[in-house]
Amino acid sequence: MSDTAPLPLAGVRVLELGNYIAAPTAGRLLADFGAEVIKIERPLVGDELRNWRLYEGTTSMLFRTVNRNKKSVVLDLRTDEGKQTVLALAATCDVVLENFRPGTLEKWGLGPNELTSVNPDLVITRISAFGQTGPLSGKPGFAAVAEAVGGMRELVGDPDRPPVRVGVSIGDSIAGLYAAFGTVMALFQRQILDGHTLPLVARTIDVALNESILSMMESLVPDRSAYGVTRTRTGGRMEGIAPSNAYVCSDGRSIIVAANADSIFGRCMRVIGRDDLAQDQGLATNAGRWERRDELDIVIGGWAGSLTRDEALAILDEAEVPAGPIYTAEDIISDPQYLSRNMIQKIPVEITNGRIEDVAFSGIVPVIGERSIDIESAGPDLGEHTAEVLASLESFAKHAPSQ
Repeated sequence: MSDTAPLPLAGVRVLELGNYIAAPTAGRLLADFGAEVIKIERPLVGDELRNWRLYEGTTSMLFRTVNRNKKSVVLDLRTDEGKQTVLALAATCDVVLENFRPGTLEKWGLGPNELTSVNPDLVITRISAFGQTGPLSGKPGFAAVAEAVGGMRELVGDPDRPPVRVGVSIGDSIAGLYAAFGTVMALFQRQILDGHTLPLVARTIDVALNESILSMMESLVPDRSAYGVTRTRTGGRMEGIAPSNAYVCSDGRSIIVAANADSIFGRCMRVIGRDDLAQDQGLATNAGRWERRDELDIVIGGWAGSLTRDEALAILDEAEVPAGPIYTAEDIISDPQYLSRNMIQKIPVEITNGRIEDVAFSGIVPVIGERSIDIESAGPDLGEHTAEVLASLESFAKHAPSQ
């Protein structure tokens, strides 16, 4: 993207009232592409994410990541002064983004009616465990619960062990993606109406964590409804798809081999010296390969175990069989592909006793042009922008049209 071209969301102002990961992820996506995102935090402690996986100082790298490119303002929403300041800020914004339990903002006098009374065009994006309506709407819940209720947890892990979770807060992140998408949809619809105000119901984006997970479950529900099929845990495999699994090489490092397409399977078998399996008509389709998945895993695993990771990958790459290494963070930081697209960016971060000059962060997705947009700043210190943002309210009041 040209250095002189404005970012897609330049000029959009967002008031983020969220904590933890879901709403802040949506705010981060909007901020990444140019929106001014003002994050409201509690006095003294701020967003609790500041303390999650905290290794030094008062602000974790997790917070710095999820809240990059934002401004931090300290306000107490439970006080009249805090409430009035939020309303004043909402009057200057295009979007309010929140992830409190349904009814919390209303209890504080900051619900949609109050917010739209000061700004009739405001987009209100709300993230909660189960949505703003329905019998479970008032129930609290983090992503771990949503991943279970949404159907994901039942499918993660090995079939002879209890369900497990993936190693990141995937439910929150998916909900954040949907919230950002819904926000941009509402902003786009507002723009094409050319000055006509959308009704409040059309400007209220309601994202439920459990529904966000459910939407990612592919044919889980229709397979059950149509055929009575209940999906089960399959470990490193994917139900009905083979061969596609992780295999350990002779140097102890692992690779993923995804040879589940019909033509690719033949190439894979030939390159590992099993032309007999490439010609086996019983393995010509996924259905047959899935029935013999254990056999195929033993064959590929035995071949991989006789080679180092790099040797195995070189052979598979030459045969155009989709395969790749299982990376650690150290691998990612030095990977030429990520580096070529600016997907590893090193920026300074303030810590207790000074600052670290070159902390590696993942880049901005999606790419516009050829390389990731530069990250402007890591997540801010608590209250870093309070004076700046509150001063902007005075400027806004001076230039606001008289009623």
